[in-house]
Amino acid sequence: MVDLMAMVATALAAVLLPCLFAALVHLAWRPYAVARAFAAQGVRGPAYQFLVGNTRETGAMQSAARREVLDRSCHDITTRVRPHERAWTSLYGKVFLWWSGPKPVLNVGDHDMVRRVLSDKSGLYVKPYPGPAIMAMMGTGGLVFTEGEVWARHHGVVHPAFAMDKLKMMTGTFEACAREVIGAWEARAAETKEVTVEVGRQFMELTADVISHTAFGSSYRQGKEVFLAQKELLLMALASMNKVQLPGLQYVPTKNNVRRWQLERKVRGTLMAIIEERMSAAREARGYGTDLLGLMLEANNAGDGGERVMSMDEIIDECKTFFFAGHDTTAHLLTWAMFLLGTYPEWQQRLREEVLRECGGAGTPLHGDALNKLKLVTMVLYETLRLYGAVNGIARETTADVDICGVKVPKGTSLSIPFVMLHRDVEVWGPDANEFNPLRFQDGVGRAAAHPNALLAFSLGPRSCIGQDFAMLEAKTTLVLILRRFEFEVAPEYVHAPANFLTLQPQHGLPIVLKLL
Repeated sequence: MVDLMAMVATALAAVLLPCLFAALVHLAWRPYAVARAFAAQGVRGPAYQFLVGNTRETGAMQSAARREVLDRSCHDITTRVRPHERAWTSLYGKVFLWWSGPKPVLNVGDHDMVRRVLSDKSGLYVKPYPGPAIMAMMGTGGLVFTEGEVWARHHGVVHPAFAMDKLKMMTGTFEACAREVIGAWEARAAETKEVTVEVGRQFMELTADVISHTAFGSSYRQGKEVFLAQKELLLMALASMNKVQLPGLQYVPTKNNVRRWQLERKVRGTLMAIIEERMSAAREARGYGTDLLGLMLEANNAGDGGERVMSMDEIIDECKTFFFAGHDTTAHLLTWAMFLLGTYPEWQQRLREEVLRECGGAGTPLHGDALNKLKLVTMVLYETLRLYGAVNGIARETTADVDICGVKVPKGTSLSIPFVMLHRDVEVWGPDANEFNPLRFQDGVGRAAAHPNALLAFSLGPRSCIGQDFAMLEAKTTLVLILRRFEFEVAPEYVHAPANFLTLQPQHGLPIVLKLL
């Protein structure tokens, strides 16, 4: 009996000791070695705390930041949306090391290093896994999360749909959707000549309507069903942010998981029905349609020998990406543009004069060529993206030991690229980096700062946002219609508290006072 117990103890020790050793290496020795290697290069940061890293510090700073309210004239929002990186940058410089649990995170606050990372085509820097809630909303097979050959294959199919000549044909749809919203504002303001509107929610509904029409054409009603399901998935994703995710928990039939699975099935089923209807129409020689989905399906069937380039699941994931990226970010661009124009009436008037000169009065139909002549409007939108870009930072992960502009970074290190900090770098943007000054873009994006790739709102390199022209054209169309009909200002009750809910939004909404011209 004693011999048996000794054998069992020996067997358990043989199994557990390697596991304990591996855990000790991962949780203690490796963080020490990594921190020491970075320190030898002059890269320092907050000290690693066993198991938790710096998560307690970041959590405390983020909680405090959410209680902070800024003055309306203050555009330095870093203390609210990236408080830990703001604090540590002042202590350790633009490039420093911090810890998300036992995982090292390198803050990449240098523009040359950012360009090196985002311009890479060799697969050295990949996007980290965002969690099951985000994947349910956007899918695993869309352009956002695919890598390497799969991404290149998808890009070849999706890119033609966003060519400028195709987008100009959608101007009429942009205008028709915006006229419905603005017409409702006019009706509300008819008697008193002014009305207060919470424009954030209105723009979310508008851009969802636009993407439903432009992506799915005659199937836009089913498209709106997809939008509503994705909206609920987004709320679930927000609720899961900053929570510890136990391995395998996404497979347990909890109330949240069951609901998420139901929504995933609804989105997939609705999109599959739309796609199959288009493919059936194409077989009957009626074509795939001229909307984004039709253009994508047409390109998808142009492979060698007529073979499909993407599978049904991959097409569905691209449609999910259309929806989230195509409406959420544009809605926030419009919201923050209204905030800035409502805060700076002299710029609002300059834009209105340009709009009336280039596009005509309220009854004149809009055309893509006229919208492209709106230089001041474009400058204001770029400055909005610089100060209040929807995406205030992105992450990458190294797949091998790399050298980034002289900094040796080990495999498996997370790279945090804080756009919101980089867009306020006074060495690059000048002493007025925290001020609203659209004139910095008067000679184009490439000459707006000391670095040619300083504006990162749409990222850069091969993975830059494929829908940036779509977003800019939709935003211009909507602003033109508003400027032709209304003067506006930020309502007195507005609280300036930009917050990061996956994308940058006014925490308490944006009420705008609209006055009929």
